[in-house]
Amino acid sequence: MTELNEEQKRAFEAAAFRRLVEHLRSRSDVQNIDLMNLAGFCRNCLSNWYRDAAGEAGIELSKDESREIVYGMPYAEWQALHQTEASEAKKAEFEARRPKDH
Repeated sequence: MTELNEEQKRAFEAAAFRRLVEHLRSRSDVQNIDLMNLAGFCRNCLSNWYRDAAGEAGIELSKDESREIVYGMPYAEWQALHQTEASEAKKAEFEARRPKDH
């Protein structure tokens, strides 16, 4: 395996994060409940992890601020534009698979 120094690792991880966020922004047809049911995380999880990392670095971000970073717009605006009501089947699947921290 190619040896990477810490700076390279951080740069590549940051690039992968930016690409993931851009991909999720472009796939507004994929609902958060779909992501949760298939992968066990969603856009909100990603924004929470971002906020946690900022907090560990001594920078406090609100939930709204971190969500705007991930969604590319205020969360309420994204919800109004893209969020649809989940089917009862999707809700039941989510409840059956719900992680303990959600």
